[in-house]
Amino acid sequence: MSDLFSHDSYLIRTKIFSLFSPSFFIESPTGKVILFTKKKAFKLKEDIRVYTGEDQRTEVLTIQARSLLDFSAAYDVVDSRSGETVGALRREGLRSMLRDQWQILNPQGAQIGTIREDSDGLALARRFLSNLIPQSFDILMTGTVVGEAKQNFNPFHLKMELDFSLDTRRQLDRRLGVAAGILLATIEGRQKD
Repeated sequence: MSDLFSHDSYLIRTKIFSLFSPSFFIESPTGKVILFTKKKAFKLKEDIRVYTGEDQRTEVLTIQARSLLDFSAAYDVVDSRSGETVGALRREGLRSMLRDQWQILNPQGAQIGTIREDSDGLALARRFLSNLIPQSFDILMTGTVVGEAKQNFNPFHLKMELDFSLDTRRQLDRRLGVAAGILLATIEGRQKD
C-alpha cells in the first residue's frame, strides 16, 4: 500500500458512459489500476473517497470540501489510513473565470504551491470557442514547475496524465498531487461539458 503514492506518473481515466456518477480509475506507470473513486451524483458538498480498488473496501484518501457551493472552495486532503491531514487545495474563484488556478496548501493552511492552466490564450479558446481543446495544467512549488496534468482528447471519456518527474526533490506529496488530479478531472472537467 505504501507504494501507491510513490510513482512519478499516473493516468486518471473515466469509465465510458457514466454520466451522472462518473467513476475514475487511477493507473500506475505500468497501466495497472491502483486507485479508484466514484463521484457521488447530486451532492452539494464534495466528498470524494479514494479506494485501492473498484470494490471500495480499502479507503486511502478523502478529499472533502470545507463548505457548500463555494466559488473559491477549499478541499481538505486526508490520508484515510492514518487520519493525517496531507494539505488542501483551494480554487481561486475569480482568477479561474478566465484561466483555472488553484492554490496548494500545507496542513497548516499556508500556500506552498500553485496549479494553473497552461496559457491565457488556450484557456480563453476553451471557454469561448471550443471545449474540445484538452486542458493542461502546470504544478508549481516555490515558483518551479514540478509537475503537469494534461487531458488527452477523447470525445467519449476523460483521460488525464499526471507527470511529477520534474519533482526530483519530491517537494509535492504525491497524495496531494493525485488528489489535485482527481479534483481537476471532476471539478474543471465537468465545467467543460
